[in-house]
Amino acid sequence: MSRLNALQHAEDYFDRGGFKTDLARRVAIPTESQNPERAEELQRYVRAEMIPALEALGFGCRVIEQSGAPGPFLYAERIEAAHLPTVLGYGHGDVIRGLDAGWKEGIGPWRLVEMDGRYWGRGVADNKGQHTINLAALAAVLHARGSLGFNAKWLIEMGEETGSRGLREVCEANKALFAADVFIASDGPRLSADRPTIFLGSRGCASIDLWIDAREGGHHSGNWGGLLSSPAIQLAHALSTIVDGKGQILVPELRPNRISNSVRQALADCEIATGPDDPAIDPDWGEPGLTAAEKVFAWCAFEILAMTSGNPESPVNAIPPRAWARTQVRFVVGVDPDGFVPAIRRHLDRHGFSMVQVAPSGDEVMHATRLDPDHQWVRWTSASIARTIGKPPAIVPNLGGSLPNDVFSEVLGLPTVWIPHSYPGCSQHAPNEHLPCALAREALQLMAGVYWDLGEPGTPA
Repeated sequence: MSRLNALQHAEDYFDRGGFKTDLARRVAIPTESQNPERAEELQRYVRAEMIPALEALGFGCRVIEQSGAPGPFLYAERIEAAHLPTVLGYGHGDVIRGLDAGWKEGIGPWRLVEMDGRYWGRGVADNKGQHTINLAALAAVLHARGSLGFNAKWLIEMGEETGSRGLREVCEANKALFAADVFIASDGPRLSADRPTIFLGSRGCASIDLWIDAREGGHHSGNWGGLLSSPAIQLAHALSTIVDGKGQILVPELRPNRISNSVRQALADCEIATGPDDPAIDPDWGEPGLTAAEKVFAWCAFEILAMTSGNPESPVNAIPPRAWARTQVRFVVGVDPDGFVPAIRRHLDRHGFSMVQVAPSGDEVMHATRLDPDHQWVRWTSASIARTIGKPPAIVPNLGGSLPNDVFSEVLGLPTVWIPHSYPGCSQHAPNEHLPCALAREALQLMAGVYWDLGEPGTPA
């Protein structure tokens, strides 16, 4: 049997309905990790769905419970020989809330529907569809070769959508268990639906609250307007000193000093293309002089997620006593999130806004990570994918969003290579989440190729 047989088996699995059947069964389990009432469903996904699937592939399984995590962690391993390379895979079985009422007619979150060349349902893109593809690709290699030709370990978590609580602790406590030569997994979007992609880490994410408490209670705007300071006006002006009217960050500590040559070269081949359902890109927004790809993958972004002052639902003729904003920094490697709050404090004091208070929001900080695009595992994976599809994939130094990649790259010390099987317009955190059928079919083949090649001579040491 050959590599071609493995690819053909993956293709047949899709064409004969196997992928749709497996994914439908998994979508039907409502694994909302933000909903405490779904705790039993998180357990069911691991114990009734993932363990049987992995055991059928010759994996031994172990459930790990971690205090503070919304659901269990599943560790699985198939060790074929001590001298073979070991690959750690990953997936998350939890999903964002179903938001049932927002789906269009004929579809919903907990029933897989195939329509208009797409699979619809919660988790088809994030992340049940992606780890279903990878497990099926492993099965295709086993069918064709009779063995993998490498050692495989897997980690499935059930709390990624709530910040991966407990993941760091589980990995710190089990470093020997998760020891491997490389981390290869799938989550997030491709650069575009028709462009296979590798990304090597993720931007970090830190949320910061800014607010002004001016006085006790509101005061009539007719009697006191022009005499009392307006917290909303002051906060708006304070924020405008942090980021300008075109989205350029004005606090040096909140942005990188430069973009490395290897990152810039990798992104030169990455075009940000928008689909018919995507918003139009504002070309003049963000750091001037950068390409669109550099803005989202190699630079930082400062966003204002929410602002309140007074009573927005029912305004009254009073000067509000308080104004508040939740801001967020998406940051890249080389920018220190521990310095954000002190830097903003100093900046505001210099600009006369000592009345503005600044503090971390309390949400967990996700740290920025990035494997060098010139790393040998990146070159190897790119060559494997190109061998399958006839052209090299896009290589994105890091995802624009955030993942717990630092747990794998820093805690476990692994080179991290992500091969995503979704696309930017998939509505993964909204109603109408979907996965293009053609993308899933291609992903099954390219992952079968990657897993086949891992069992051949020439993998990086």
